[in-house]
Amino acid sequence: MNKVQIIVDSTVDLTPEMYKNLNLRVEPLSVNFGEESFKDGIDINPDEIYARVKKSGVLPSTAAISPETLKSLFEEYINKGMDIVFLGIGSKMSTTFQNVHIASMDLPSGRVFAVDSANLSTGTGLLVLKAVKLRDEGKSAKDIADYLNSIVDKVSAKFVLDKLDYMHKGGRCSGTVALFGHLFHIHPVLKLVDGKIVVEKKVRGPMKAAYNAMIEELKSDLPNVDMDNIMITHSGIPEEDIKYLFDEVSKLVDKSLIRITRAGCVITSHCGPGTVGILYIKK
Repeated sequence: MNKVQIIVDSTVDLTPEMYKNLNLRVEPLSVNFGEESFKDGIDINPDEIYARVKKSGVLPSTAAISPETLKSLFEEYINKGMDIVFLGIGSKMSTTFQNVHIASMDLPSGRVFAVDSANLSTGTGLLVLKAVKLRDEGKSAKDIADYLNSIVDKVSAKFVLDKLDYMHKGGRCSGTVALFGHLFHIHPVLKLVDGKIVVEKKVRGPMKAAYNAMIEELKSDLPNVDMDNIMITHSGIPEEDIKYLFDEVSKLVDKSLIRITRAGCVITSHCGPGTVGILYIKK
């Protein structure tokens, strides 16, 4: 049986230390400001995106990994005698997954196994951590992919947005909705359903009220929560908010299970600053 290399795209939003320590190969998507193109997490970081948007008032666009880049990447590991498991942003949110299949068409069959996460950010990241666990147990690439496909719909991924500015700039909500959201302190809680982002509820009040709504949902799910990893992922929030979230979640689960990560440039480009998610897998 061939050794397994797990390859992920930059939207899975794990930490640089995790990528290194878990032997994950990360391929970046692109963030584009006009004719300038940057590699997510390599040539640009989220704070630089915020500064550019503040100055210009224009959001960047994002672009999938090309089939050519993916094919070259896969060949690198196949030529080493390794099989590949690929995980990245869900197929309904990017063409990266489709490009993986295009890239694999001219490669030996049964060597590249792509899993449609139907998710983004650490919703996909949770599946990556499961893949690592199975790889380290000696499972084959096919067995890993088959297992991941069986639990994709068990990922609970919810995010709350502080402001609707980026969604408005990106054409995802009207100026009127954004204005009233700001005036009345309304924070939408978004969730992933069948690979698409939908609004689950709207929480009125300070951001802490929205945090508490997500924490209460975790509490209600507790009997059915997989206790390998609980993710708190944000796109840039104050340290006191991170501490509050960690302290409150650690009242429900062992603090050793909690992973705090910051969203990368692609996710940041669409959701804006102040976005927070609590993510986990259900049994």
